[in-house]
Amino acid sequence: MASARLFCLPYSGCGASMYRHWPSSVDGVEFCPVQPPGRENRMREPAYSTYESMAEGLAEALRPHLDRPYGLFGHCGSALAAYETAVRLVQQGCPPPTRVFVSAEVAPQDGPYGRFLDMTDDELADELHRLAAEPGGTLEPGLLALYLGVLRNDVEMNRRYHKADPVRLPSPLTAIGWTGDTGVPPALMSGWPACGEVTFELLDGGHYRFIEAPEELMALLVEGVRPDRARSRGGL
Repeated sequence: MASARLFCLPYSGCGASMYRHWPSSVDGVEFCPVQPPGRENRMREPAYSTYESMAEGLAEALRPHLDRPYGLFGHCGSALAAYETAVRLVQQGCPPPTRVFVSAEVAPQDGPYGRFLDMTDDELADELHRLAAEPGGTLEPGLLALYLGVLRNDVEMNRRYHKADPVRLPSPLTAIGWTGDTGVPPALMSGWPACGEVTFELLDGGHYRFIEAPEELMALLVEGVRPDRARSRGGL
């Protein structure tokens, strides 16, 4: 039985299958990809229109699975959903996460920010093709319109999201920047201490490298989500 769980939220425009290259568990930590409605096998269900409503739904769905230490991981827009979900769980009296991991995203009070916000549908479609190609896959033309709709909805969720005075979590956070990330440069992530005690990490790679499950990321996640392995680390 796993000693801890890490709930992994999908990147904008994607579903839980984006974590297909991640291991199912590492050193006693179970990696649990989360599938929100409106994506992949839940495409027929209405998608959330705000990170706040997504957090409400995710908190309800995750509550039965909080019987051991757990963490939340989100990359880019889903980092904001991970943070909001942690806020809801704490507000509802659930056990707080051991740690919340926010990768390649500005803090809630510093947004909305991101190159997707000003993209046309054609430009977003190009981004989807690139995302599919990153791990060696392809996106069939017949699926493009469906995924484009998901991505456009996610972009609009990001556009609506801003917290001038974010809730400060009792759980520690790890803010992960990437050396080659030109979409969200690591220096722009400096606002996360407003949301709780933060450890900053800088890993090698570009915006999409996390999809490959790099060893240094896996080690960082396991260390952070298991109380017996947690330790303090340096800054960006």
